[in-house]
Amino acid sequence: MRTLFVHLLGRFSVQVEKKPVLALDTGKVKELFSYLLLHRKAPHHRETLADLLWHQATTSQSKRYLSKALWQLQSSLDICEEVGTSVLTIEPDWIQINPSCPLWLDVSVLEQAFESVKHVAGGQLNQEQVNQLCRAIDLYHSELLAGWYQDWCIVERERLQFIFLSLMDKLMMYYESQQAYDQAIVCGQQILCYDRARERTHRRLMRSYYLSGDRTGALRQYERCCTVLEDELQVQPDHRTQFLFEQIQNDALPNWELNSTAYHLQLCLLQQRLTVIQAQLQQEIDFLDHLGKSARHGAQNFQ
Repeated sequence: MRTLFVHLLGRFSVQVEKKPVLALDTGKVKELFSYLLLHRKAPHHRETLADLLWHQATTSQSKRYLSKALWQLQSSLDICEEVGTSVLTIEPDWIQINPSCPLWLDVSVLEQAFESVKHVAGGQLNQEQVNQLCRAIDLYHSELLAGWYQDWCIVERERLQFIFLSLMDKLMMYYESQQAYDQAIVCGQQILCYDRARERTHRRLMRSYYLSGDRTGALRQYERCCTVLEDELQVQPDHRTQFLFEQIQNDALPNWELNSTAYHLQLCLLQQRLTVIQAQLQQEIDFLDHLGKSARHGAQNFQ
């Protein structure tokens, strides 16, 4: 069974058994196919597609252009028909990527990784989830459809970059929790390649440098943060970043990893105290309930 491999992150690429589908060389055909792939879970009305891709043409012209592009796209994908199912599902008014088509899409791998961990804190990831994140992140060679500037593409590009940076955030937090500070620093540096003014990443880098024993690196990271925020946003670091800088400058940043035993001991003591307080409250409730019953019983006897 042949699988269609499509890369939309970075340079547009379509392959079958590692052989490129060379016939996909027309700009609008690529754009149509890319849009359908990115919105593959829903059917699309012909008129809406025509207006989106050929908005400067008249309605009748845009419909003709769409019909021609669809024909070219289907002709280009004929190589995939050997799987026994077509890549596209085309109806008189609706068009959709066939859900049954054997398709591998890099964007889909990224989205699935995000869905699987979006409710999991970075420090609580298991090894299988970490591996899934790493595979998805490795596919993000560059932004979506690099060099394309259509409005719909820019919106999707920003959405997928948000997903990528969210995955990188979680992976950085995971490495921090494992005290793998060198790997956390690499993650942070990658994040800043895409968003230089991401202040929380600067803070995490400051912590990771400091906890790895590189106090100078942590202080330099703060200086880089200040410069970037001033250049791009004309603002100063917020109070959390400044407070962290002061702690590092004074060599007073709490090392939670070293104090974890004391922390867990204190937590256990608090839980024990809470259990005692709950038992005492329950006793008071039972006592008051008993008094209430006795009072009602006495009143009935008096009557």
